[in-house]
Order: sequence, then C-alpha cells, then structure tokens
Amino acid sequence: MQSHARGHLIYAASGVLAVHTERGTSIVPANRVAWTPAGFTHYHRAHGDTDMRIVFLAPSLARLLPDHPAVFLASGLAREVLLALTGPRNYDNAAPDYSRSARSRLLRVLVDELREAHEQPLHLPEPRDDRLQAIARMLYEKPADNATLAELGKTIGASTRTLSRLLRNELGMTFYEWRTQLRIYHALVLLADGHNTIQTAYACGWANPSNFIAAFTNIIGTTPGRYRDSFAVLRPSGRG
Repeated sequence: MQSHARGHLIYAASGVLAVHTERGTSIVPANRVAWTPAGFTHYHRAHGDTDMRIVFLAPSLARLLPDHPAVFLASGLAREVLLALTGPRNYDNAAPDYSRSARSRLLRVLVDELREAHEQPLHLPEPRDDRLQAIARMLYEKPADNATLAELGKTIGASTRTLSRLLRNELGMTFYEWRTQLRIYHALVLLADGHNTIQTAYACGWANPSNFIAAFTNIIGTTPGRYRDSFAVLRPSGRG
C-alpha cells in the first residue's frame, strides 16, 4: 500500500492492471488509463504480460481531472504522449528526451485528451456496509456462482430489499450491474492469462457464451476474442 502527494495516471500499454484504493478497484485493460488523485492509499496488481507506465501530475493539472479514482479510454494521441513521456531516457535526468518545458506541454495535451474522454465503467466500488462486504467476498471467491441476491441475503441474514437499498445508496447500481462488472474484471484476468472465450464465459458465470460476449463488448468496447488476440501480438515469443 502506498500514497502520493501528487495524483498520477497509470497506463496499461499491454496486459491488465488493477488499481486498488479505499474506494474500490479500477480495472485497467490495455489502452485504458487509470487516474488516482493525490492522497489516495492504493496498490497495483498486474495480470498477464503487462507494460505499466506511470505519469505524475502537478496540482495545477490534477485539478482538471475528477476528484475520485477513474478509468479513461486512451485516444491515439493520449497513447503516444504517454509512451513518449515514459520512454527509458525520461528517467535519466542527465540526458532526458524532453526539456522541462516540452514535458509540460505534453502533459497539458494529455490532460486535455483525458478531459474529452468518457469515464469507463471499469471501477468496482468498495462497499462500506458489512453485509455488502460479506457478499462481495463471496462473489470475488466464486464469480461463477449464480446465487440470487435473495439467496446470498439468507446466507448473511439480510433481506433482498435491504441489500438492494444498500447497493443503490452506497454503490449507485443494481446487484445485476455490480455482479456483471465484477465478472468482467475476472474475465479480463483470465483472457490475459490465455484462456479462450468459452472457458472464460463458464468460469465467470455465463451459461451462454453469446451473452458473455455481448456483456463484455458492451463494457470493454471489443469482443473477448479480439481482446485475447491482442495478447498474442504483445506476448514475447521467448526466443533470445
């Protein structure tokens, strides 16, 4: 766990990242950018062959972005700026690729691009209520479990009405929306590890792979197959 005095952007040039804060988990598949404001305690976890890039923002730029953790789709321009700002020579103060003024201009372009981008529905909020936390643990451990909210409620001693109200008030979503996002998170990890679409669908609780493909595409913007194929291009061949 760590926290920083400056807000920072985490970019997955390849692979899948998860950024955990006290507010929840931001899922960051390839070509997404996660924003963590200053002062948020957090940790990162990588899945698959992941190329992680980090850019810190001065307060004058950070105030232009949300005051909460968020995930954005990286435009082509944002991607190139991120790669340029995090090239190997930019960690060498003796001979950086860009002057301080050039870096400042690139950072402004990057923030402008993110301000034009829509937030992605890839943040899993962390419930505060003990009853929701208990259900969250069960769903994380067994994402394929198709128990209804009523059945899960019986396990922890809470009614469906109470749990639905807590979900709405704390997380701003229904149980179906919450569980779907959690399952998509697990699907991203499995696909990054090389599992195929059908295996991933069943492991994440979909009885019909077509429904899984539709849900995945709706949230991620591409099919599971195309997303998995991107790792075949990015994954090292193993030859020296």
